[in-house]
Amino acid sequence: MSFLGIDLGTSFLKGAVLDVERRKLEQVRRKPFPEPISNPDPVLCEFDPNAILSAFRALIDELAPLAPDCEGIVVCAQMHGLVLMNERRHAVSNCLTWQDQRAMTQHPSGSGSYFDAILEHTTPHERRQLGNELEPARPLCFLFWFQEQGTLVPGSTPASLADFVISAISGDIPGVDATNASAYGAFNFETSDWHHGLISKLGLDHLDWPRIRKQGDVAGYLRVGSRLVPCYAPVGDAQAALAGSLLSGEELSLNIATGAQVSRLTDQLCLGNYQTRPYFDGQFLNTFSYPAAGGALNALIGLLTELAREQRVTLADPWKNIIEAVDKVTETDLAVDLNFFPSPDGSCGRIDKIRGENLRIGHLFRAAFRSMADSYYRCALRLCPEKNWNNLVLSGGLACKIRALREEIQKRFATDYRLTPETEDTLFGLLILASVFSGRAKSVKQVSSELQASLR
Repeated sequence: MSFLGIDLGTSFLKGAVLDVERRKLEQVRRKPFPEPISNPDPVLCEFDPNAILSAFRALIDELAPLAPDCEGIVVCAQMHGLVLMNERRHAVSNCLTWQDQRAMTQHPSGSGSYFDAILEHTTPHERRQLGNELEPARPLCFLFWFQEQGTLVPGSTPASLADFVISAISGDIPGVDATNASAYGAFNFETSDWHHGLISKLGLDHLDWPRIRKQGDVAGYLRVGSRLVPCYAPVGDAQAALAGSLLSGEELSLNIATGAQVSRLTDQLCLGNYQTRPYFDGQFLNTFSYPAAGGALNALIGLLTELAREQRVTLADPWKNIIEAVDKVTETDLAVDLNFFPSPDGSCGRIDKIRGENLRIGHLFRAAFRSMADSYYRCALRLCPEKNWNNLVLSGGLACKIRALREEIQKRFATDYRLTPETEDTLFGLLILASVFSGRAKSVKQVSSELQASLR
């Protein structure tokens, strides 16, 4: 028997046949996520929900002949997507994602942005109860913007992207798994429910908030070929990726791609000056998001290629040349602070100690990788001041592809590391979840331990 796994990502929809008996990914497929709706306002980023439904359905139909014995579907998705639904399970808004920045526009009161207005309604204690997940690109902020605009229809259901898709196709009432609920910016970790006090203060209590589902609940039944199979409550893509990395409680996770996260698993809820997210098996993730990663590196590449773009010269992918140049430079006195964008370390970067001899690409990116490693180490110390991790787990495209970056991380942390066992870590995480949801295993921890043992 097999499952289908679907990852509703920001750039792509990815799917695979999940062989839960042999614990193997098969027939991986990838389709572009629909393009955003054209909008003259650059801060708005909306997607046609019907286009997303069509893309999801097309991917299921493509995989169906490859899984004639399919017994279920597991899904993960970009965690901050929002679609408003009515009682007929129809979308009454476009889909908004983390790319939308409307909450940072000027509030009609003139006293700051919409996000500033939200912060005025919240206390530091409440923000900690939210796991410090209250940020501008969160569904709670989108909903407040709609409310202040007078366009929020009472009784609408604020559904996560994946829960909208499943509800619209199956006709079942939308709910939400805790891993996605926490991403709304309105989940109270101390009650494991919506933060009804804050929701009321923001004037959003006239909405029909979805029920918080338990891990492995069935969200609806979808057709795969001639079979009608259960689709389990979608989970957050960040949590699915860490499950796919086989993260254990003794390890520290560094996920490094366009963005980055430094995370540690914990058995007990411990709210602090970091983000907290629900994980599986009743565990939690303490996390720092947004330390310098691929976005900051792309800023450097943008500077280096600006003249070529101005002269309409098309350069090949520069990464091959960058990696070759960095590999020739093992040490440099050039200093780079990559905090070009808001991060746990600040929001103002710099390049220091420039000399004629070190103002070269190899030196620049070796120093940039060292800056990244330093930033991750500082985040790790804030998560675990006692430094009681025994290993690092590196995942994400940059960590897996760039040896020099791994070298700088290992040097800074002075500890061993391992790479995630599968490049398609979110789909591999869904395979692990399918093993648990189908009753073949008792917990994610059990499957991870068994897979870790098989890799030794």
